[in-house]
Amino acid sequence: MKKILIAALCLATFAAQGQKDYTKYIRTTVGTDSEYILSHGNVLPFTARPWGMNHWTPQTAANGEPWQYVYDAYRIVGLKQTHQPSPWGGDYAMFSLMPTVGERKFLEKDRQSWFSHKTEKAMPHYYSVYLAEHFVHAEMSPTTRACMMRFTFSAGEQSNVVIDAFDNASYIKVIPEENKVVGYTTQYYHNGKRAPDNFKNYFVVRFNKPFREFEVWQNDGFVSQSEVTAKRTGVVVTFSTAQNERIEARIASSFISPEQAELNLKSEVGDKSFDQIVKEGRDEWNKYLSRFEVRDSKLDDLDNVRMFYTALYRMFIYPRTLFEYDATGKMMHYSPFNGQVLPGYMYTDNGYWDTFRAARPFFDLFFPEWSTGYLESLANVYKESGWLPEWISPGHVDAMIGSNSASIIASAYLNGIRNLDMATLWEAVDKMAHNAHPSISSVGRYGIKYYEQYGYIPSDVGVTEEVARTLEYAYADWCVAKVAQALGKDKQTVDAFAGRALNYKNVFNPKWKLMSQRDSKGNFATNFNPIAWNYGFTEGCSLHYSWSVFHDPKGLAALMGGDKAFVSKLDSVFLTPPAFDVSGYGGKVIHEVREMNIQDFGQYAHGNQPIQHMIYLYDWTSEPWKTQYWARQVMSRLYSPTSDGYCGDEDNGQTSAWYVFSALGLYPVNPGTGEYAIGSPLFREVVVTLPDGKKLTIGAPNNSDERLYVNKLTVNGQPYNKNYVTMKQIRGGGQMLFDMSAKPNTSRGTGEVARPYSMTDDKTLK
Repeated sequence: MKKILIAALCLATFAAQGQKDYTKYIRTTVGTDSEYILSHGNVLPFTARPWGMNHWTPQTAANGEPWQYVYDAYRIVGLKQTHQPSPWGGDYAMFSLMPTVGERKFLEKDRQSWFSHKTEKAMPHYYSVYLAEHFVHAEMSPTTRACMMRFTFSAGEQSNVVIDAFDNASYIKVIPEENKVVGYTTQYYHNGKRAPDNFKNYFVVRFNKPFREFEVWQNDGFVSQSEVTAKRTGVVVTFSTAQNERIEARIASSFISPEQAELNLKSEVGDKSFDQIVKEGRDEWNKYLSRFEVRDSKLDDLDNVRMFYTALYRMFIYPRTLFEYDATGKMMHYSPFNGQVLPGYMYTDNGYWDTFRAARPFFDLFFPEWSTGYLESLANVYKESGWLPEWISPGHVDAMIGSNSASIIASAYLNGIRNLDMATLWEAVDKMAHNAHPSISSVGRYGIKYYEQYGYIPSDVGVTEEVARTLEYAYADWCVAKVAQALGKDKQTVDAFAGRALNYKNVFNPKWKLMSQRDSKGNFATNFNPIAWNYGFTEGCSLHYSWSVFHDPKGLAALMGGDKAFVSKLDSVFLTPPAFDVSGYGGKVIHEVREMNIQDFGQYAHGNQPIQHMIYLYDWTSEPWKTQYWARQVMSRLYSPTSDGYCGDEDNGQTSAWYVFSALGLYPVNPGTGEYAIGSPLFREVVVTLPDGKKLTIGAPNNSDERLYVNKLTVNGQPYNKNYVTMKQIRGGGQMLFDMSAKPNTSRGTGEVARPYSMTDDKTLK
């Protein structure tokens, strides 16, 4: 009885804490134990506001190093404003501050300090660390476009703050009479130029105490000037401090102008105290996190709770806000496409090859009010550049494949998000479907003339990743067809895109029952190897990409030989040893290959995006319980709230979105349908607050690690035997109640009527 009372008390305390402050469960350092050869997330411990224009991170590496913060490092060189969406894409428009004592030193190797994770507090809205070599307790807390830092100099001697504007053309000006430093930093040209020549990040730093002295850095050393423009600039400002005196820095930046940076500082920080900024940041995060209230009765589930809220945090980090407000309150943005300052929304730092799958659909479902502004941003990108974005950071990036902006638009519009500029968006998707960008292979449809001529991209015409492109273009064509249908476009237009949506069949190799390369004469590759990476595929092999028929799983199953054969092929992914052929990479084992190889899931490569939906395809078969089994296995074995907590690149919220949806027991295999395949809910109860304030309770009271199968499901008290629920059902609120079992229910959801949408059954597209 005593143990029961203690457990009840612990649960009550947990529930109260959870409802009060969800940021306590977030570990921003999850996934930061990464390196070039192996990714456990490839993320930074961002301190930021949701969708913040700037992210802030402790920096453990030299300037320009893509892995800016690595968990096993033991020295910090600065507290940095960063805009890096991925170490593979590099950073841009960054600067940093670093408190030091004694002699003024500027370079990272000279100013760095030892630190310990034991003194580090890394939260979404607040970061602090003890810099041991300088005897300084450093803290920071950001707003959307600004930040406050606080440095406690415990030694009480000559105290400095280094402001590093980085290199590749920067500017610094010291205004000692105002305790202020202003400047700008520009794009760091890692992985290519992605903005016009006038691109700058203007910043202002205002201290709460006069400088005693300062020295400006220019290129390779200090100079006797207060204002410089050079390849690399910065300044070390010096204060006379008493023991344990605090120096505060109020910081803001703008992509528009120096004056706008000052305005951002005034409007977002002003005269607020540091503690007030911290509280406002915590409250803003809880505004969004509290929409998902985990109420679990298992005391051993705290790691799952931490991972759930950490994954939610990662999803709210991207895309980045790029718009600002002028003195009249009008929304403005610097265009990274034409260099002009224009009205309206603009977001950046997102790769749709990753996020179209679950990250963007998550916001369409649960935060449609935000998605409305995001779709306006897409329309603005098209107006300003002539193309829809596929990977932007801050402008168009030549990376990855597909035409997945079509999925972003379809997911929003087909699921009821209105007040959109659909005239512009329709013009854009139609153009993207028929044209290739003249210089950026990731924008438009690279190889489109071959796709339109042959119905697939042949392997002998000089277009790489051709099978993967064919599959993704076919899905995009389904998205365009359904949008055209919803907009009332003529039948000829709808039919043309619907016909192209079946092009996935043209790269299906009937001998292997898998997707493979095919030449312009119609011949499939004779040396086909299902585990050979890069032969027609993107960061994967045929066993990974053959499932990329999001819009027609039933049609794919028919090609494979029907229901039982389809199940067998799905099973083979887990049963085939994680061997690999990397001759397509010249023998190089890229990190995605190694991550699959070591995770002991056969050929299932969850660390990369192409296969992440594949587990849910069992819901289109007579054995849907296998979705339940494998979804739970991935959640429990491949995610943890630790520095190595992801099994591959997190990628702008997508790998986190898979976890969040799966923990709720749902997944959007085809975002445009408004259907969510049912998996295995992780918690005993989650209460979701919907956009209109209604509540949806997802309950599984007898859930456990062993009881992972869905025995029964009721929706609002009525028995429910389908393998999916709809957006309308979710948005209606109420209760989804799962009865979980340790053994699969082999009779529930096995018939065709239980299966989600497939184009094969869509009579409107005949």
